[in-house]
Amino acid sequence: MYRDGARKSIWQEEIRRFSSDADLNQIFDVAIAGGGITGISTALKLQQSGKKCILLEASNIGFGTTGGTTAHLNNFFDTTYDQAISDFGLDNAKLLSEVGKEAIGIIENNIRSFNIDCDFEAKNAYLFALDEQQQKQLKKIVDGASQVGIEMNYTEEIPFPIPFKEAVIIPGQAQFHPIKYIKALCEAFQSLGGIIQEDCLCESHDEQEEAVVLKTSKGEIRAQHVVYATHIPPGLSILHTTNAPYRSYAIAFSLKDNTYPRELGYDLTEPYHYYRIQQIDGEDLLIAGGEDHKTGHEEDTGECFSKLENYVRRYFNVDTARYSWSSQYYEPVDGFPYIGKLPASKGKIFTATGFSGNGMIFGTISSQIITDLIVTGSSRYEKIFSPSRIKPIAGFTEFVKENAVVAYDFIKDKLFAEKITSLAEVKEGKAKVVKYEGDSYAMYKETNGKMHLVKSTCPHALCEVRWNSAELSWDCPCHGSRFNVNGKLLTGPTVKDLPRIESEL
Repeated sequence: MYRDGARKSIWQEEIRRFSSDADLNQIFDVAIAGGGITGISTALKLQQSGKKCILLEASNIGFGTTGGTTAHLNNFFDTTYDQAISDFGLDNAKLLSEVGKEAIGIIENNIRSFNIDCDFEAKNAYLFALDEQQQKQLKKIVDGASQVGIEMNYTEEIPFPIPFKEAVIIPGQAQFHPIKYIKALCEAFQSLGGIIQEDCLCESHDEQEEAVVLKTSKGEIRAQHVVYATHIPPGLSILHTTNAPYRSYAIAFSLKDNTYPRELGYDLTEPYHYYRIQQIDGEDLLIAGGEDHKTGHEEDTGECFSKLENYVRRYFNVDTARYSWSSQYYEPVDGFPYIGKLPASKGKIFTATGFSGNGMIFGTISSQIITDLIVTGSSRYEKIFSPSRIKPIAGFTEFVKENAVVAYDFIKDKLFAEKITSLAEVKEGKAKVVKYEGDSYAMYKETNGKMHLVKSTCPHALCEVRWNSAELSWDCPCHGSRFNVNGKLLTGPTVKDLPRIESEL
């Protein structure tokens, strides 16, 4: 499928291979791990600055979140400006407000410089409140945006057939085709002498005085600097306690009446719904997203698609659901992303994560921040996005809540496994964690009766995986690692598969 799920996303037809048989024994200036928008944008910008770079991807370019995004480009974020002002102060909130405009500018500059056809379109966005409580929330959002100079204007009409109480129009937004875009960036990177190595899993690193030695599935690779653009880097670090993995769902619909809304739309429900259109093979489709939840914390993930489809059908004249897929992102504990030097690093290793639902923007700005840090030693965003920052006021409550959930998951899953007494309890087409002869296993039984049996304990932090029926994967509720039915790694931070058990049962 060329992505980290069993369902096909709307972007996948454009994914292609970039593997090379390059000499990996040379010393690189920078090795970048991760073939999504963050890693590719960063690799290109560093190569343009004169660095000799290699881009390493565990599977294929666009395999992860970039291949599953809905690709909205915004200058307003999941962390609202009123919240940013409250938690980080007005000056830092104003600095945050510059990120969206700068990131969209970087994307537009790349499109012009490399003549990229990626369906980029400037758009207005509509943010609308559906009830009185959301109206109060909308007022705070608008007031906060006003203080940092982001334009939001009240409007009496929206281009979406959804009843609303109040709405604002926000100019200066955009959308694009993420895979067409990063594919062109890869080609530009290679034309400048950059090296791309797919099917190369970065397992660990050794930060030595003269260089960083990366242990990978292709052998050791040496570089003066390393950038992890993989959500959470391999190993255990503070980032696992300051970021929580979430799943988000998307469906692309054809509409019977052909009245597609041409702009971007967002409601204020929790979790919120969001809308845009995309033309595929000459046909417009409405992309709707929502129903987010913490990874591994929804018993029936297939129901998330049903809820989203039913909600959209309530308001739009839907013909057919053409594509449906889900994707993963990480929610930062204090609302700001983590971009910069990896905590505990001596200064040679960098990371970018905690993008919430704004990965295209924060992934793009990461390329500028990390390039500035490597090339010049500083960035104007360095302090507010530092992965080592401590914001007890902004993040302490969420920090405690998320880590209490991790601890609870660890204990609850161990107890749950004890309750399962027989593999026979698993019906065809179903899956669960089971107990067999004193050990715990994750088992999936196909409709033809064929079993797939793997050890159920995630190698990363020894939490028990849970079944994701929508994507046919085993998901770790603690830190978001994901595996297919045979235990093969789909998503880190772990770097190991679930041990597969050959069974005649």
